Amino acid sequence: MKTAAKTLLLTLAACTAMAHDYIPGAKQSQPILLKGGTLYTISDGILENTDLLFDAGVITEIGPGITAPADAVVIDVTGKQVYPGLIALGTTLGLIEIGAVRSTSDISEVGRITPEVQSHMAYNPDSEITPTVRSNGIAYAQIIPGGQLILGRSCLLNLDAWTKEDAAVKLETGLHISWPRASVVTAWWERRSPEEQREAMARNLAELRQAFDDAQAYRMAREADPKTPVDARWEAMLPALKGELPVFVHAGHYRQIEQAIAFCKERGLRMILLGGDDAWRLTDQLAANDIPVVYFDAHGLPRRQDEPYDQAFSVPRLLHDAGVKFCLALGGATGVRNLASEGAQAVAFGLPKDVALRAVTLTPAEILGVDDRIGSLEVGKQATIVISDGDIMDHLTHRVTHMFIDGRAVNLDDKHKELYRKYRARKLD
Repeated sequence: MKTAAKTLLLTLAACTAMAHDYIPGAKQSQPILLKGGTLYTISDGILENTDLLFDAGVITEIGPGITAPADAVVIDVTGKQVYPGLIALGTTLGLIEIGAVRSTSDISEVGRITPEVQSHMAYNPDSEITPTVRSNGIAYAQIIPGGQLILGRSCLLNLDAWTKEDAAVKLETGLHISWPRASVVTAWWERRSPEEQREAMARNLAELRQAFDDAQAYRMAREADPKTPVDARWEAMLPALKGELPVFVHAGHYRQIEQAIAFCKERGLRMILLGGDDAWRLTDQLAANDIPVVYFDAHGLPRRQDEPYDQAFSVPRLLHDAGVKFCLALGGATGVRNLASEGAQAVAFGLPKDVALRAVTLTPAEILGVDDRIGSLEVGKQATIVISDGDIMDHLTHRVTHMFIDGRAVNLDDKHKELYRKYRARKLD
């Protein structure tokens, strides 16, 4: 009993140590006027020397020379750049703290078929990682589950809240599938023969098909007789089967993507490709089937020996040129803070700058169906605003000075800044 008690106390102490102490912003209580900034509206171009007024968490007026209401707080943003809050898709933010410590990871559920999993149930709004992400202008994140085959459902949350309920923008953004491997690997670490690999791939694909067949049979049974016993797994898949919820397919290799497109087309599923290393090889199919891409690899390495060094860097431009809707993203948790630099990398390799900025703001909002509320600076939209001293996509010059989420001022301190101040103060003999 003593050993168990000590273990429990140590676990609680560790959990406390990994929770940040920053208090979420209070609800907006008076109008705020941003005077004289350069507004990157996303939906209406760049507006120089322009004011923006917001009240009760909503943008109420945009234009030059706005008269401040009597009780307004006025912030001079002359010379600064004003953006909508960035949106990061495909993250595990708030589900993991330290990769090497199993007790801090809630990414995956046990089992290969777990559509009933909802990522917001495991989300930790006090993660130490989250403030480091906010500091770089990211206001929203899609939290996705991990796993083996059918992973569960993702959510979209704002990154400054007391609880996951307070953070909720959309609690169900899609059903996630990790598409089975579709090519033989000859690397040194793969011990199975090519034939064994093919057999495993066939089994995995058959298991995925069977799961959807079972879910469809359950749907038909429930529609025929509402008294049919509820199965939590298949019940969770019904919105996707009915086309009400998109299916995020995690896939990189072009054979995986081809199989997934055919599968989703056959079953009437609304597919969104997540990852998409080889999406550039299948732009015709993606565009023809109106399949958006959440592209992870703007800083990636070539996947094959005969690919040019900049193949991964150029994919956003190739998708744009082919008319494929896409956004830029980074998987995992800690690296999400580098989202804006994904846009900068894509610009350096041919993507127009306005498209790159849209790919981390309005386009992800469109993909998730929340562009009526967030993703751009427009009258009537939520006042989620980022103010930077420089270009937010230039990691050398930008510095986020203010952030508002739904009009609430966000504390931009974080663990990195704390450590910087601590060691900056050290006196060397």
